[in-house]
Amino acid sequence: MPEDRAPSRPQAQVEPYSGPAGGWGSVKALENILTQEEVLLLGSEILLHQNKPDGYMCVSCSWAKPAKPRPFEFCENGAKATAWEITEKKTTPEFFEAHTVTELRDWSDRELEDNGRLTHPLRYDAAADTYFPVTWDDAFREIGAELKALDPRSVVFYTSGRASLEASYMYQLFGRLYGSNNFPDSSNMCHESTSVALPEVIGVSVGTVLLSDFEKTDCIFSFGHNTTTNAPRMLHPLQECAQRDVPIITFNPLRERGLERFLNPQNPVQMVTGSTRISSHYHQLRTGGDIAAIVGICKAVIEMDDAADAAGKPRVLDKGFIAQHTLGFEAFAEFCRRQSWPDLETRSGITRGALEETAAIYARSNAVIVAYGMGVTQHRHGVETVKMLVNLLLLRGNIGKPGAGVCAIRGHSNVQGQRTVGISEKTQLVPLDKLAELYEFEPPRWDGLTTVDACAGILDGSVKGFVSLGGNFLRAVPDQDRIAPAWSRLRLSVQVATKLNRTHLVPAEVSFLLPCLGRIEVDEQATGPQAVSMEDSTACVHGSRGRRKPVSEHLLSEPRIIAGIAKATLPANRRIDWDAWCADYSRVRDAIEATYPEQFKDFNKRLFLPGGFPRPLAARERKWSTKSRKAQFSVPESLSEPADTGVFTLMTIRADGQFNTTIYRDDDRFRGVYGSRRVVLMNEADIARLGLVAGDGVTLTTVFDDGIERRLSGLQVVPYAIPAGCIAGYYPECNVLIPLSHYALGSKVPASKGVPVRIAPDDARAVA
Repeated sequence: MPEDRAPSRPQAQVEPYSGPAGGWGSVKALENILTQEEVLLLGSEILLHQNKPDGYMCVSCSWAKPAKPRPFEFCENGAKATAWEITEKKTTPEFFEAHTVTELRDWSDRELEDNGRLTHPLRYDAAADTYFPVTWDDAFREIGAELKALDPRSVVFYTSGRASLEASYMYQLFGRLYGSNNFPDSSNMCHESTSVALPEVIGVSVGTVLLSDFEKTDCIFSFGHNTTTNAPRMLHPLQECAQRDVPIITFNPLRERGLERFLNPQNPVQMVTGSTRISSHYHQLRTGGDIAAIVGICKAVIEMDDAADAAGKPRVLDKGFIAQHTLGFEAFAEFCRRQSWPDLETRSGITRGALEETAAIYARSNAVIVAYGMGVTQHRHGVETVKMLVNLLLLRGNIGKPGAGVCAIRGHSNVQGQRTVGISEKTQLVPLDKLAELYEFEPPRWDGLTTVDACAGILDGSVKGFVSLGGNFLRAVPDQDRIAPAWSRLRLSVQVATKLNRTHLVPAEVSFLLPCLGRIEVDEQATGPQAVSMEDSTACVHGSRGRRKPVSEHLLSEPRIIAGIAKATLPANRRIDWDAWCADYSRVRDAIEATYPEQFKDFNKRLFLPGGFPRPLAARERKWSTKSRKAQFSVPESLSEPADTGVFTLMTIRADGQFNTTIYRDDDRFRGVYGSRRVVLMNEADIARLGLVAGDGVTLTTVFDDGIERRLSGLQVVPYAIPAGCIAGYYPECNVLIPLSHYALGSKVPASKGVPVRIAPDDARAVA
């Protein structure tokens, strides 16, 4: 993917931000984005319906929606995502007449998307090096012909996290009728470590906490999550917990403003009186030191219990729960007892005193929530880290009771729900027998490709076709400089999208760009305006109705596009009426209920239940759908990656001016970085040790033994409060440094929060 990486980019301005999350800064950011997208009045009206019963669900994060919403039930980032979608700006066929694809490759990510909404279906013309309009019928006919000519095993059906449950169900059904199980999605790049770990130890693949549990908890642990930018509405329940003196104990390499202080911009009194302290304790652990920190807390709790038992005092551990509901405790306890405090301190970057203090707080708390994000899952040992968090909860029976449990904070608004209705490459997670019964066909039984596998297939040529339901795949994956050239050798690329992005600028032999309705737009079909649904990160399902007139009369909904391709590709099936499903999405929901009767009982009747309806999860009732039918303690194989002198650990981060690969502004207000994203955040002592000064340009080189050089130059050094030996840089720019085979063991999630790199000045001076 050609992109200028020379150090001549604009210099970032660094102005430390002293304000809280939220507050007047959030109000100003909202005004800026609505003005930027030319929807100040329209956006103000539409935002009143965001995350409301019978309104539309936010297209940004997947945080839970309350049954009794606030007057303004949206956050700064959610408002940015809404404004970005309902923009008045348009990318029309005339735009492509004026710009070749080669020319557009020099545009920035922000400039490409900020040009506005795609308005017409397009086909790439190699001779003219641009996209030309095509009719929908012609697009479907040619895509169908191309798919029929390809081996289904060679075709990937990718899904971003925004597609509705209805579209996702239709998409996976189409793919399996076609003969493929290649359904990688954005979960493969973020929380797949959760989806692998939790079923093994508690028998469910998602978190167990409901929004109401925050009202009952008396202690919260937060690991590896930047709530400020990735789930800002979560700050409301965290603030309420802090105001009733619930300890909130944070472990994160960077100090994130939303986990320090929050000022609710929707509360006039707070806007005058000031912000609320969020974290009662904030520990900046070493990047990748989570397992060592958790083992230290567990060791202290177990030793407290040993001492209490020896003295005949009340036990610290919930021995009744452990005996009745778990297996493997003794092996785990012995492992913890054997660990030395100096080793745990070195590996975690946290002192023994801090870990023992944390253990004491945990021991006197009756209902504890452990919340975590991609700072846990995107590591080589991400699966083990998730299991370790479960170990901590099991010690005192903190799963399956009010106010306690696992809170896996997902990213994209329906990435969790897509997995629920069959978007998975793992056949054991899909009810193939039920699909076979309902639709009278034999589904393929082989496991499909993960995102990493799909990339490997693109590199070796075994993947020939790629159909993408949303997303910006080439920008989101690791090893971009290797995968982009290989992408152009694909036979077929079909991209369903709302805006132009960098993936669209690397055409295959045959490439189509198909514009779809956004979630916020009115979806008018034969039976009237349609509703769709999605699942939040607490496994609650919500309905959503669009409010804005479509930006173009030439757009189709995602279900209509899927049905159009399916009809052009597949033989007729008497059990599926694609047109009837598109005319009335309630029929798709009936099909989902028929496939998953326990999970979606009375789906259509409950679609707009305030607060959503929770999917039943056995672990919430202390029923364990594991192999042993017990919750399972596990012993980690490693406390962390071994340290290597001269090697730094890079973690990729997101700014408050972005959502995933979408860049709204080249600013990161909370970290005080403005005007450029080409920076590396470094510990001041490390800067001095390397003979650098703030503002210097440096090159990062990946330390990975596969014979491939991965370098990123022109990064500006910014001093920051980050542990020594650890650095941070922005995603997706730093993805070029992540080897494709550097992923979480067991889940293949790219280990983008722990990339080993060396640092050298751009002027080639020697570095110690």
